[in-house]
Amino acid sequence: MTQKLISQGAEAEIYLNSKNNIVKQRIPKSYRIPEIDNKIRIRRTRAEIKILNKLSKIINVPKVFSENKTKANTLIHMEFINGKKLSEELNNLDLKKQIETIKKIAISVEKMHKEGIAHSDLTTSNMILKRDELYLIDFGLSFQNAKYEDKAVDIHLFKQALEAKHFENWKKLYSVFEETYLKQGKAESEKVIERLKKVEQRGRYKH
Repeated sequence: MTQKLISQGAEAEIYLNSKNNIVKQRIPKSYRIPEIDNKIRIRRTRAEIKILNKLSKIINVPKVFSENKTKANTLIHMEFINGKKLSEELNNLDLKKQIETIKKIAISVEKMHKEGIAHSDLTTSNMILKRDELYLIDFGLSFQNAKYEDKAVDIHLFKQALEAKHFENWKKLYSVFEETYLKQGKAESEKVIERLKKVEQRGRYKH
């Protein structure tokens, strides 16, 4: 089966195959002992598949296919979301549409956090807009059993992305995000936002 490299990051290479599906291959790390590196990549691949399967029941994420049959695997076969990266599309939308999109993000993130999952790279580059549907992608750094701090860092990263890439309306958009996130999760979301304030005061994640 032929496949084309469409993206390469520090952790993985992303291919589009002839079936129009995504194949994600975790990249070996030369600084690690090969046997240990293989175990780490297998473990992280299995964890990512588990998270995607869990989230696919509650929010829009790429669906994992049945090719992931063996446990000793560093590949993930998943659905190709044929849309536009939000990092490239958000600024092209009118303000009303931007606000609608931000509300969808907030609802998805709150549901993800309610399941105890932190994304760990929550930026508009890891979101796809397909028609009017919003998808979260790239869960390579995500993990379960996330604490309030982890969830707060998710939101802080998203806030930074708005400020950096969508600066014209970023304050308004972030305000809508936070308001929607709090409305969805109430008490639990309040704790995350409170922790976010501490994270930002500490300056630990500021550029």
